Amino acid sequence: MNDLSPREERPERPLEVDGTAHLFRTLGKQIKTLRELMGLTQKELAQRMHVSEDLVGSIERGVRLPQVDFLERADVVLEARGLLLASVEEVREALKKARARHPDWFRDYANAEAEAKALHYYGHQGVPGMLQTEAHARAIFTAYRPLLDEATIEKRVADRLDRQQLFARWPSPTFSFVLDENLLMREVGGREAHIVQLHRFLEIGRLRTVELQVIPFGRGVHAAMEGSFTLLHPKGRHQVAYTETYGYPRLLTGPDEVRIFSERYGIIRAGALSPDESLALIEKKLGEL
Repeated sequence: MNDLSPREERPERPLEVDGTAHLFRTLGKQIKTLRELMGLTQKELAQRMHVSEDLVGSIERGVRLPQVDFLERADVVLEARGLLLASVEEVREALKKARARHPDWFRDYANAEAEAKALHYYGHQGVPGMLQTEAHARAIFTAYRPLLDEATIEKRVADRLDRQQLFARWPSPTFSFVLDENLLMREVGGREAHIVQLHRFLEIGRLRTVELQVIPFGRGVHAAMEGSFTLLHPKGRHQVAYTETYGYPRLLTGPDEVRIFSERYGIIRAGALSPDESLALIEKKLGEL
């Protein structure tokens, strides 16, 4: 099995092309230097911070935005004595700019997601963006029709990966995912990229802040066959639901509409495999590749 990393396939670009790129590259170098001074590998730092190794590596290379929560925790874990905190205000401003880069139709959802206290995702035909690897996301946007230019693809991939830093926020939101088994079968981006994606499911599913479940084919028909959706609890607001089909998004806030999706989610979750059974199934699929 060849554990191919997406960054081995093509050269990287910093997430920003404006003046903030220098800020993130500098922070990445500082984090890398502090980590090496403590004799830690990227994997060991990731384990201490309860984040993915991919996130640490991307931040150190300056291609992912380090969220404020990440910097605050890294300052403690790396015994930086405030060095990483010195750039917090600049990072906050840069994050505001980054959030504004989302398409207009997606911005309301992105803002709600970034501040949510609980997030629940159901993936039917496509892997939720919060779980996608870089190679998976790039394959999705490359296949998009009408065709996107390279700059737009890079921007959308970077924005999608940036959202995943929610896993590093502390106190952590509550996360749950329900995935149709077909998502364990579809080789988006090719076989090697699919292997990396399955490893990503395992990595996120093992976080103590996350519950990941799979609906096996054997369950037959269920209450959410119409498509994927997300339920989230924004800070200080009632639960909302988000759906998107072919670029037509809907952010639902009405209690009756949201209740329908909440009921669907409860039903499909009850019919899914347990988190432990789901991880075992993913491992089985990996072993068959």
